Amino acid sequence: MHAPVTAPFFIICYSILAAVGATANLLAIIVLSRGRCGLSRCITYYLVAIAVTDFLVITIAVILNRISRIYFRESILSTTPACTLSIVLIFDTWDCSVWLTVVFTFDRFVAICCPKLKNRYCTAKTASLVIGIVCAFCCIKNIPNYFVYEPIYILDGISWFCNIKANYYISPAWQAYDWFFQIYTPFLPFFAILLLNALTIRQIVVANRARRRLRGPERQQDLGMNNRKRSIILLFSISISFLLLWAPLVGYFIYMQLTDESYFGGLDFSDPQYIFQETTNTLQLLSSCNNVFIYIISQNMFREELKNILIYPFVTLTNCFK
Repeated sequence: MHAPVTAPFFIICYSILAAVGATANLLAIIVLSRGRCGLSRCITYYLVAIAVTDFLVITIAVILNRISRIYFRESILSTTPACTLSIVLIFDTWDCSVWLTVVFTFDRFVAICCPKLKNRYCTAKTASLVIGIVCAFCCIKNIPNYFVYEPIYILDGISWFCNIKANYYISPAWQAYDWFFQIYTPFLPFFAILLLNALTIRQIVVANRARRRLRGPERQQDLGMNNRKRSIILLFSISISFLLLWAPLVGYFIYMQLTDESYFGGLDFSDPQYIFQETTNTLQLLSSCNNVFIYIISQNMFREELKNILIYPFVTLTNCFK
């Protein structure tokens, strides 16, 4: 079935997100997995895990859920069981991506602000354990979502599309779960990332001032201070990017709670509520594409490794013809 003519803007956005997001995260996984970016194994594990979950977000949420359902609305992916499963998987990957960012931020907080705990906590073994626990808990937490949806209509015994059940909005149990769902992601990560980055940046600023006093005014711009400045820029970039791209979704949730309105669940792509809801979702999806560009801007060795990987096929092809 052809894509609806009422949603060309989102079709373009999803196509760009799919192409850029999937490619960028794949390159990040390859570059970081090589272990040649001057990063510890602990940091590498976290960044690779984040890149993998971001890639899954783009694959499931954009390619399989958004694009396929716009162009092929009557495919098997639009049946209620497949639709419901895809929504649960989207929430799983979103939660994993967000909370892996939180635990990575906590790891950096410990490394900079807690030197006595650093040697025991900031290790590859701990990173692997934390990543496994976070992903497992996120998957368990989203299991109830599979029972939230019902078919929009049933044709020839086949249920099509997903719509939130009416009792979801009136059942105290479901309302409690909805509040827990929203607090878990993104309200709690908001506060956690803000607090951890604020404490980390404060420690970096204090260390810079102490270093400046020891070295004197003539040697203020030493290599150590420049590295700390890059750390501050990296932390601010990740935090501000996360806050800006997730803020509309948080605002939309607050608006829905204050007005007692229900989430859009129809098929009219020209409905203003659908447009606003999809705009918040698109910005949220964009947060799964931007970490790679932050690495490129802030990490010299990452840029060099990325350049080597990109030119490798051309160098190999050139050598074959020599």
